[in-house]
Amino acid sequence: MSKGTLYDKVWKNHEVGKLPTGQTQLFVGRHLVHEVTSPQAFEMLRERGLNVKHPELTTAVVDHVIPTHDLSRPFQDSQAELMTKTLETKIKEFGIEYFAPGSGKQGVCHVSFPEQGLILPGVLAVCGDSHTCTYGAFGALSFGIGTTQVSHVLATQTLAMDPLKVRKVEFNGELQKGVTAKDLALYMINQLGVEGGVGFAYEFGGEVIDSMSMEGRMTLCNMAVEGGARSGYVNPDQTTFDFLKGKAFAPKDFEKAVAYWKSIASEPDAEYDDKVVFDVSEVKPMVSWGINPGQAVEIDQKIPYLDNLTDKQRSEAEDALNYMGLKAGDQIAGTPIDVAFIGSCTNGRLSDLEAAAEVLAGNKVSVKTLVVPGSEEIKYLAEEEGLDRIFKEAGAEWRYAGCSMCLAMNPDKLEGYQRSASTSNRNFKGRQGSPTGRTHLMSPYMAAASAIAGKIADPTPYLRGK
Repeated sequence: MSKGTLYDKVWKNHEVGKLPTGQTQLFVGRHLVHEVTSPQAFEMLRERGLNVKHPELTTAVVDHVIPTHDLSRPFQDSQAELMTKTLETKIKEFGIEYFAPGSGKQGVCHVSFPEQGLILPGVLAVCGDSHTCTYGAFGALSFGIGTTQVSHVLATQTLAMDPLKVRKVEFNGELQKGVTAKDLALYMINQLGVEGGVGFAYEFGGEVIDSMSMEGRMTLCNMAVEGGARSGYVNPDQTTFDFLKGKAFAPKDFEKAVAYWKSIASEPDAEYDDKVVFDVSEVKPMVSWGINPGQAVEIDQKIPYLDNLTDKQRSEAEDALNYMGLKAGDQIAGTPIDVAFIGSCTNGRLSDLEAAAEVLAGNKVSVKTLVVPGSEEIKYLAEEEGLDRIFKEAGAEWRYAGCSMCLAMNPDKLEGYQRSASTSNRNFKGRQGSPTGRTHLMSPYMAAASAIAGKIADPTPYLRGK
């Protein structure tokens, strides 16, 4: 049983009581909602004559269904318009703050909320979205929840949960050229398995994490759930404080807040339920070949042979290879692609776009390439840097902020058997809109290099001293 970790401290600070079920009732410090999982939850409240308990602790945004090509209302997709209009009606009815399109704050929930300073160290945050674990990058304890739980949080500002175990995952060594937080996430999931984190919260640490930017930490924490962990976090440090200082929703007495944030970090002698240490000095850029993020290899490796797999692994691999149209033993590099997608809550931040632009500058893409900023603010900053011109000159499409092709609940979708090089977080069957579409997960560097080559490509030849 863990002791003295950030998880233990934040959990204890938010305990309201023990429920007859044995679960712990936890106070929710920040509740984020969007148009997919919250309209039904608001309706549950209305049917029972309940109000939102703490509207000042809830913030809304529209991201999943919003088109990235034409924002004029009503949206061409009537279902998207209905979902957005329903959210807007409910939040107005209940007095909830809304990051509306055109406000300068709209974006993918896991991008726009942190960049405004809404996510702080030590807070317990929830959202009706599985990648809510992204907020752990700030030293928050954050959980994705379902629609019924969203309604409970709206009505009570509390959540019932069973406690988790805590696994410390250390990344040590010096990263090779072109290796990013996304590559580390794919490597970790490959090593520990997609169910390896079930029942755990992951605490990320080690010298690589200590020197990693907040954007990289968000990418890594975002992918924790893909490895089965309910949550992932990084202890807050000076990198965290520097990121938050001056943000719109940062505390007014910032130094007092920093003193508290330092106090909730894991103790030097903290005890963990498990500990895993990776030396990632030799890790190369990673790419998925299958239908879950754990089915991944380094860019110069072959798709694994099936001989040494367990029966279960072999069955899963055969299914994946059949779906992906690939063969065991084939080189992953050189696999032709039809589409490249650079964006999402995993890799749609400014540094991700800068990475893609570094590769694309002076080159031309040979396949359809979508570059989608994670938020309106990132779009503005990218255009101020001239990144949009680089993308357009390379032949890529520069879009408005949104979830886009990550999960294709909007017009951005794969068609037929199209194969994509994607910076998103999931490569499940049909994830990007076509029931037969094929997704390869990778970093922005590799997606940009693959867009140029028209096939999965090693990005390192395009990088200058990275």
